[in-house]
Amino acid sequence: MTAAVSESRVRLPAPARARKAKRRVDTRAAGYLFLLPWLVGFFFLTLGPTLSSLYLSFTDFNLLQPPRWIGAQNYVRMLSADPRFVGAVEVTLLYVVLSVPAKLAFALGIALLLDKGIRGLTVYRALFYLPSLLGASVAIAVLWRQIFSADGIVNAVLGVFGVAGMSWISNPGTAIYTLVLLSVWQFGSPMIIFLAGLRQIPQDLYEAASMDGASKWRQFRRITLPLLAPVIFFNLVLQTIDAFKAFTPAFIISGGTGGPIDSTLFYTLYLYEEGFGNFRMGYASAMAWVLLIAIAAFTAAAFVTSKYWVFYEDDGKR
Repeated sequence: MTAAVSESRVRLPAPARARKAKRRVDTRAAGYLFLLPWLVGFFFLTLGPTLSSLYLSFTDFNLLQPPRWIGAQNYVRMLSADPRFVGAVEVTLLYVVLSVPAKLAFALGIALLLDKGIRGLTVYRALFYLPSLLGASVAIAVLWRQIFSADGIVNAVLGVFGVAGMSWISNPGTAIYTLVLLSVWQFGSPMIIFLAGLRQIPQDLYEAASMDGASKWRQFRRITLPLLAPVIFFNLVLQTIDAFKAFTPAFIISGGTGGPIDSTLFYTLYLYEEGFGNFRMGYASAMAWVLLIAIAAFTAAAFVTSKYWVFYEDDGKR
């Protein structure tokens, strides 16, 4: 052993050390070369614009004249003198609170049905995932607008039963709920993740619980939910962030105005209106940073509170 250590400490000849150093440099250069496209995109398309928007959030900038430094006036106006900002926050929070739990519950319910091993599982899984694959596209939003318009499919179905319909997207009391339904309809992505999580739960646990006389509901509460908690947490964070960033459905259904009477004025829609409609790019940048901070705060709070309800089987901790 001592001889081996002594041999390992023998210095290589200078030419050998030079060749080894050259190979190390070549390996690093190749690695950085493969990373170069991502690095260029990160610095010039992500980090650069992000830092620029932070500077612009402290300026008065209308895209036509150079930015003029005004300090924190954009933030002061936003939080104390802009009722539409407050309304947009309320509408967005309502949308998040309603759409995310409903979407996750519906996705979990469908995943539980598909986990039973029904015939044609791959076909059903593909069909259910299709709305999420299409995403919040303009075409889907336009279709949704036609479904809930005064002469849309919903009112046609209600007319069969003698129920007088209305323009659901033109009524301030129902417009936001059509957007919630659109979000729930696109449940395919969390459903696939739930289904993968359900397949990882050992069936022996259910068999043992059945032998002890546990009902299906008790099995769901005591086995499925605790072991599926990490997947629920993952879907919760992703879907909440997506809900905060929702833009296209509200823009298409309201015609870009957030109407009727700002009932669908999402935060992102108001940000777009201020930046590209009213050319208050400095104010829009400040709004973007407030949104970023809000999403970061929610994500941090979710991770902090997860230790009280997320169960990881490997370490046996909550």
